[in-house]
Amino acid sequence: MPRTHATLPRLYVASDLVAGAPVDLGKDQSLYLAAVLRKVVGDEVVLFNGRDGAWRARMTSDSKRSVSLDLLEQIAPQPAPSDLWYGFAPLKSERLDYVIQKAVEMGVGTIQPVLTQFTQVSRLKHERLVANAVEAAEQCEVLNVPTVAPEISLSALLDTWPSDRRLILADEGAASASPVERLAGLASEKIGLLIGPEGGFSDTEREKLLALPYVVPISLGPRILRADTAAVAGLAVIQAIIGDWR
Repeated sequence: MPRTHATLPRLYVASDLVAGAPVDLGKDQSLYLAAVLRKVVGDEVVLFNGRDGAWRARMTSDSKRSVSLDLLEQIAPQPAPSDLWYGFAPLKSERLDYVIQKAVEMGVGTIQPVLTQFTQVSRLKHERLVANAVEAAEQCEVLNVPTVAPEISLSALLDTWPSDRRLILADEGAASASPVERLAGLASEKIGLLIGPEGGFSDTEREKLLALPYVVPISLGPRILRADTAAVAGLAVIQAIIGDWR
């Protein structure tokens, strides 16, 4: 997507965005605009809510407690939501933030933390994950903020997996091979991508996954990749071969 109004701050808001309707920001966003960015009455920003596209808006109040804005024009229509599901075993600290941000940038529709036998982190701050997704969308002009689902165990995930969606498994135990041919055959299907933890899935987990009819194992090449690198590589090849890069 080409960049539009790149010099203007971009904010995700919960409000409906309708021509002529004012938008009142909450305390945190008001403080950010008025105190951190030092924006004043007459300055412009870009607003989006994941439903109504992106809008150019002008500040009519610069109170640090409650900034108000008028919507001027829609500068980008709302794109269709992404159906790409992405599951991953949570990582620690900054690397967890990284995989959330990159999933947003790569056009994921649902982000699903999956707890496996070797997962490094078992308790997640869901609000932080959502905040990271929103921040990534603001920075990269993504208008569809992915749904961030609560963490789920691998066994519970597989027990409830929909029969009409294929699950692409980044299989560290597979022989090195290009994933192009395997992915190309899935162009018309609903898909998800599952990335395991550092150290990979346990033998029992991998055997269970490979035995499922909807699982499609792929190799991500001859090198051992960190889990966060594998996530970006897997999403990139999916988007390039059967996704919205085509």
